[in-house]
Amino acid sequence: MGVQVHSISAGFTSRVYLIEGETGVILVDTGMPHHEAQILRKLRSLNRPTLDLIFITHAHQDHCGSAAALRRLTGAPVVIHRADAQAMAQGPMSLGEVRGRGKLLEALMPLVSPFVQPEPVSADRLLEDGEVLHGGGLEARVLHTPGHTPGSSCLLIEDIAFAGDLLSMLEGPHVQQFFADDWSALPGSLHKLQAVGPTQVYTGHGAAPMTGAALQRLQA
Repeated sequence: MGVQVHSISAGFTSRVYLIEGETGVILVDTGMPHHEAQILRKLRSLNRPTLDLIFITHAHQDHCGSAAALRRLTGAPVVIHRADAQAMAQGPMSLGEVRGRGKLLEALMPLVSPFVQPEPVSADRLLEDGEVLHGGGLEARVLHTPGHTPGSSCLLIEDIAFAGDLLSMLEGPHVQQFFADDWSALPGSLHKLQAVGPTQVYTGHGAAPMTGAALQRLQA
């Protein structure tokens, strides 16, 4: 069967990914709070009884907002890079230094925060760069790509990368433009992913995957 990737819209332009292997399924990110039902519906449509693993690319509410609920409902462990684990466990999450159109969202946050605040969740496993994960008959590798948040990480499976918000496909392929904990770290993280050379990259926002050729053309 090989690797099958199923993309799901999960609130505020966010995309989450069910990665189907021979024996089970890995979930990359969980979307905004209260999106667990649509993820589980898709899982049932694949005739899969449950999840093997929930990988969180970074601790922002549009990526880990439904993690606590999905862990309760499926029993799947939640894993994240250790540098973002405390933010996910505490709840309120910083947007970092905001640029461009991101300032509009920053201005709206006090109004929308009560409705999008994620349930805090403590990770079942803290990850490091280069760590190997197994689930669903798949072998995945963690690539630490900080900048957007301190613990932002990609998940690599075969020649496919799941890049979170290091990259975006909204309005075409580009590197993170609006929110970063450390803007100076983004070029190094981009080059690190480019050096791996994936042929497809699934981003945190944008319905279509980025091609490997488009990734190589990007500049931070």
